Amino acid sequence: MELAKITSKGQITIPKDIREKMNLRTGDRILFLEKDDKFFLQNSNSVALAEFQQKMEGAAEEAGFKNPDDVVKYIKKLRKTAKK
Repeated sequence: MELAKITSKGQITIPKDIREKMNLRTGDRILFLEKDDKFFLQNSNSVALAEFQQKMEGAAEEAGFKNPDDVVKYIKKLRKTAKK
């Protein structure tokens, strides 16, 4: 359990070990979630990535990608097209 002190401006410093565990970096945004009168912090980048992954589920198969090599080949093809 960690403890943080609130400043007169309502600010806190998140302890280093928690920042590391949450993969928080300078400038990151944090979500404050409430559930059953309890509050939770979550890295907004992680939430956005999870939502994106969920929405994109199955899209690679639909596009014909069968493995990571297919994706690499596609990106190389796009790069060649962009250089022209």
